[in-house]
Amino acid sequence: MRDITIQSEFIKLGQALKLAGLVSQGVEAKLAIQAGEVKVNGEIEYQRGKKLHEGDIVSFHGEEFKIHGN
Repeated sequence: MRDITIQSEFIKLGQALKLAGLVSQGVEAKLAIQAGEVKVNGEIEYQRGKKLHEGDIVSFHGEEFKIHGN
């Protein structure tokens, strides 16, 4: 599992996928999320704007990363 460090209180799910390098564009993140391919803390998440906070774990196509605050 990789760690992603954010500089603010939260990051939106679509932005986190891009920051982690799992998607290259926002539209790619949007389509993956809408298709139910992304999990947050073990639950499928359909909202691209879902706010992720420190400690949240995101899973996508066998990759996982954890959100860490600054």
